[in-house]
Amino acid sequence: MTRGEAELQEMLEGRIAGEPERCIRTTRSRSLTKIDDTALVYRSGDTIWVNRTRNPNAIDDNDYLVIRKFSGNSLCRSDQITTYSRAGNFYSGFIVLDDFVPYRMGDADAS
Repeated sequence: MTRGEAELQEMLEGRIAGEPERCIRTTRSRSLTKIDDTALVYRSGDTIWVNRTRNPNAIDDNDYLVIRKFSGNSLCRSDQITTYSRAGNFYSGFIVLDDFVPYRMGDADAS
């Protein structure tokens, strides 16, 4: 298991995956977390949305993201994300989004 997968697994502990969605509602908050070589994670209330992307190897904590949204207050798999190096402020690549999977806390009474 990679370090990124272990970090994601720890973040999702006790949560159950829901049905994937093409778009999620976002706010101007900075709730988007990058997990190197693994996924983009967005927190909204009690829900953690995970987008493993089509090219997770392009996710690097040393880069910053520039997101071009086409859907107003939503982040959708059709939006464009480019990455830029923090060190040299140069273009370093792009990220292709996939569906967003919601993870919510499981029912403690379920068996």
